[in-house]
Amino acid sequence: MREKAAAEPRLPGGRAMLLFAVIALMFTVLAGRALYLQGFDNAFLQERGAARYSRELEVPAHRGRILDRFGDPLAVSTPVKSLWVFPSQFQPTAPELAALARILDTTPQALAKRVAAADDFVYLAKQVAPEVSARAMALKIRGLNDENGYRRYYPGGEVTSHLVGFTGDGDAGQEGMELAQQAWLAGTPGSRRVIVNRRGEVVEDVASIRAPQEGHDLALSIDSRLQYLAFRELKAAIEKNKAKAGGIVILDARSGEILALANLPTYNPNGREKLARERMRNRALTDVFEPGSTMKPFTIAAGLEAGTITPHTVINTNGGVWQLGSNTIHDDHKEGLLTVEQVIQKSSNIGAAKIALGLPPATMWNALSDDGFGSPPGTGFPGEVSGRLRPAKTWRPIEQATMAYGHGLSVNLVQLARAYTIFAGDGDLKPVTLFKTDGPVAGKPVLKPQTAAAMRRMLEMVTQPGGTAPLAQVPGYRVGGKTGTAHKLENHVYVNKYVASFVGLAPLSNPRLIVAVMIDEPEGSSYYGGSVSAPVFSTVMGSALRMLGVPTDAPVNNVVLPPEAATVAEET
Repeated sequence: MREKAAAEPRLPGGRAMLLFAVIALMFTVLAGRALYLQGFDNAFLQERGAARYSRELEVPAHRGRILDRFGDPLAVSTPVKSLWVFPSQFQPTAPELAALARILDTTPQALAKRVAAADDFVYLAKQVAPEVSARAMALKIRGLNDENGYRRYYPGGEVTSHLVGFTGDGDAGQEGMELAQQAWLAGTPGSRRVIVNRRGEVVEDVASIRAPQEGHDLALSIDSRLQYLAFRELKAAIEKNKAKAGGIVILDARSGEILALANLPTYNPNGREKLARERMRNRALTDVFEPGSTMKPFTIAAGLEAGTITPHTVINTNGGVWQLGSNTIHDDHKEGLLTVEQVIQKSSNIGAAKIALGLPPATMWNALSDDGFGSPPGTGFPGEVSGRLRPAKTWRPIEQATMAYGHGLSVNLVQLARAYTIFAGDGDLKPVTLFKTDGPVAGKPVLKPQTAAAMRRMLEMVTQPGGTAPLAQVPGYRVGGKTGTAHKLENHVYVNKYVASFVGLAPLSNPRLIVAVMIDEPEGSSYYGGSVSAPVFSTVMGSALRMLGVPTDAPVNNVVLPPEAATVAEET
């Protein structure tokens, strides 16, 4: 008997139809998608295809130069190269990687780690010299490319570093005017499309997608000659007096232009390896200090304007000791009756305090505020501070008295130099600027012209024998100014550390320049403004006036120093 053959397995009719329909639907979707991508929207496929051979690279823009007032460069961009790779296409042999590492002054392990950590693109070295790039490219390593770029160079080095600042990655400003004027200097990068081969090497420039827009040049008010002069003399004074730090400002009394500004300690922006942040501060604008007796002229001017005193009003300085409530105010030199002019000449704390207390607190506050204290000088420099001038309603009598001679308020050096512009002309407070301007500028009226003239006469007495700053005299020029010697405040307590300062103007017959000098923590017995800062003023002011061709207004033998046995009046 023959066995019946086993029946072949078959899908039920309904399932077969369902499976066929699903397969047909999938095929239709794929066909429709292919038709749509190729016929109607082929951008996606073109993009994926182009990604295999095409790349878009940035074209850096040339950064604008920073120039001094005569067009001499303070910051320029020099051509450099950067080396880059696509990690998936960078395939050096071990000897090639070692040779490349030697050229780039690194290790093969460091290069390999950098490539491994990247996804699609990585720089192996940025801003290297063109000759270094040429040596690297001569190795003909598969996937290694170079591109053009720029690196910032600062011809003035440490002399102009606090003003100009520097740029960082991406050529973006990090400090100083490089940061403040980033938008003006930077320009706009462009881009270009290139074709790469299967080894990742650029074989053809296809097109310039966007042309780079170059940055603009920036002309500062700085005179490079005066900048080097100021820096040199400040450095010499700090070394001589073993001081912690210092600053100096040269101001054009007519235009308010800052012709020089230097600080120490400083740094070289061309080599910033292991740079301490402490050395990067532009102390003349970002740090404050108690100005000491350099504030007395403003106290006297407020009294003259209010009509409570005249230059010849007599003040009793009580032999150098005056009790005000539970507090005692001292003068370093014992005097009795002094005229207001002599209060400035001898730098009497007691005289200044009595004049201040003869004014309503609001009147004195308004006068100091009009002089620019308590407000930033307005240079636009990053980190510029306003100093401290507390509201008058909080003042106690002893506080108003001590503010008269520069304690209990704070200023920065540019702010202090600017305030002296009211004495240099007809009583107008000039705006200060770091940008080049053309000729004199209008200021804000603060004092009557006759008050400003009276103050100039008093400031000249300070520099004559019997004053606190005979060492500020300049051969051939009449000068005037004021010394300051202030105890430093640490943890709300005054300590035996000092800030020695001097601010002056010349030639006094028609003031052209204002020079402000601050020496922080001079060591030794000579810590007074008249012995530490006034000599710096004398050298800088004399040389600067001669460089600028300013006519003399006194005989060349006009300097009269007191006999060595005579005591020069000092103040604290």
